[in-house]
Amino acid sequence: MGTHVSKKRFDKSVVKILGVYNIKGGVGKTATAVNIAHLAAQSGLRTLIWDLDPQAAATFYLRVKPKVKRSEKMLSGKKFDLNEVVKGSDYPNLDLLPADFSYRNMDLLLGENKKPALRLLKLLRPLAEEYEAVVLDCPPSISLVSENIFRAADALLLPTIPTTLSLRTMQQLLDFMEGHKLSTPVYAFYSMVDRRKRMHLDVMASGQDPRCCVLETAIPYATEVERMGIERRAVTDYAPRSPAGRAYQALWEEIQAKVGGLRPLPMTYDSPF
Repeated sequence: MGTHVSKKRFDKSVVKILGVYNIKGGVGKTATAVNIAHLAAQSGLRTLIWDLDPQAAATFYLRVKPKVKRSEKMLSGKKFDLNEVVKGSDYPNLDLLPADFSYRNMDLLLGENKKPALRLLKLLRPLAEEYEAVVLDCPPSISLVSENIFRAADALLLPTIPTTLSLRTMQQLLDFMEGHKLSTPVYAFYSMVDRRKRMHLDVMASGQDPRCCVLETAIPYATEVERMGIERRAVTDYAPRSPAGRAYQALWEEIQAKVGGLRPLPMTYDSPF
């Protein structure tokens, strides 16, 4: 388990950082992060998923032990190389930075930095030479951790259940970003959609907040997604032709079109002479 750690070289790297985020828990955030990371790697992008949630669900799905040594040093402002704690996954091109239960104290650790809102970006910047895509599986909160994610990400992916409360948390997020003058693009999409429910249909048909882009793809409420905890694999691996698998594929293609720069770059090889 967790053995693929490939070291491809590229003529240049422009890493794109995607934060999968929502203030509200239980909206399909980790499932989205794992499936999008798998599809990115499958498309040929050298991909890293960073499990920032102390519950370590993404780490569990990818069959890696949830333990990061020296996480306090990593987050508290000392010099640190993330490569020291990156693990391989069972998927080619996909590596994982596993969660640690000490992440529950992440706000306190980040607060020890001179520029606490920029620590994650500072840690990730050197990885631009090794990865073309980084997916952040983010904890549900509004905090210093969140602000780090907003400043590090090139785009936020916001899975949203089509209910009134979920729309309210979306507005809270957009209000926070506007109040802190954060310009990171937000791409919302509906997840765990049950088209038999009138509320879901009504919310999806309602007007959208102009401060974010709502993607066309919707992820259905499906047993294939729930099975991720049993299979410990991405839906796009074990059930790619299921409605959920096809929806994640469509979502990934839409993200590629919106964000840009999520295409494999030409590789260069060292000459043997």
